[in-house]
Amino acid sequence: MKQFTKRVLCILAMTLSGANALAATDAETVALFKEAGQSASFFSRSYGYAVFPTVAKGGMGIGAAHGKGGVYRNGKLTGSVTLNQLSIGLQLGGQAYSEIIFFEDQRAYDEFVSGNYEVNAGVSAVALTAGASASAGTQGATSAAGSSKDDHTTDSVGYYKGMVIFTVTKGGLMYEASVAGQKFKFKPAEK
Repeated sequence: MKQFTKRVLCILAMTLSGANALAATDAETVALFKEAGQSASFFSRSYGYAVFPTVAKGGMGIGAAHGKGGVYRNGKLTGSVTLNQLSIGLQLGGQAYSEIIFFEDQRAYDEFVSGNYEVNAGVSAVALTAGASASAGTQGATSAAGSSKDDHTTDSVGYYKGMVIFTVTKGGLMYEASVAGQKFKFKPAEK
């Protein structure tokens, strides 16, 4: 078991070191999601959002993910947030991706920023990749997705319990890429 744990930590360390080279700012990441077909419309119809420029994930049976970002309401930074995830199950590899979580209303936003928040097993992310199909959406719908507003996408993605999550893979290869079990710790911005 010790050897196995060392391997998982090694995969995560390699993923994290590679993710540092792919790091972007919140603003660059928001611009990326504003250009993506399905996520673009959520900026105008959401109460707020949390953005993670780089989330690094690695695993081999036991996996972990980590990322840092910002939480925004009306386009203004309201605080910082840390994402952590620990998972056990069928998974192998490492990857880095960007993630954005949109909040449908004040209730969903307040719940997220209340301190510690965890994504339950009913939530899944829509993976936005150039020229590929998206993964299952938050309500089980599948649709085409692309990396620009000109892509023909469907608007079948909706909120699930007040939130919707989108991801864009930045690099790496991993069998298993769920967001269930992600834990978030919010820290309000200093005034």
